[in-house]
Amino acid sequence: MIRSETRRERYNGKLVDAKTYPISLCAINFMFDDNIGYLIRAAACFGAKKLHVIGRMPLRGAVKATSGSLYDYVDIEPHSSPTAFLERMTEENVQLICAELANSAVSIENFNFSYEKEICIVVGNETTGIPPEILKKSQNIFIPMPGVGFCLNTAQAANIMLYETVKQYERLNK
Repeated sequence: MIRSETRRERYNGKLVDAKTYPISLCAINFMFDDNIGYLIRAAACFGAKKLHVIGRMPLRGAVKATSGSLYDYVDIEPHSSPTAFLERMTEENVQLICAELANSAVSIENFNFSYEKEICIVVGNETTGIPPEILKKSQNIFIPMPGVGFCLNTAQAANIMLYETVKQYERLNK
């Protein structure tokens, strides 16, 4: 199959019918630029309003390939620290949902998302996870993994969380 449109032309054509949800993502001091690119792609594909980035945000060129060239289609808001991010979420009255293997976490299979307020799904740093100050102010969810492994790549976890959040939103708003 030969495509007659560029990727950007296809994206622009899809903008007409694209949905946006009261959902955003947050990445915390990612070590690997590719993971930010994957989150940009996930946010665009699942209709997230925004991507919050705590810490360093890589240059556009560093994430172009892994973002599927969707960088320009996602609103990216930088935050200097977890505290600055929490202050902003409090100001905007956003509920935080963390994907974290924490003692207080509830299985995503048993969690019903509430859409009374905007949701921000937080995924942690690849090695250190989510800072305690954010976990304390969040609902914590884990993704069951019945295999030998117990920890997904942070971008993969974000995709699963976004999928389930959007699925439940669509079910409630039919």
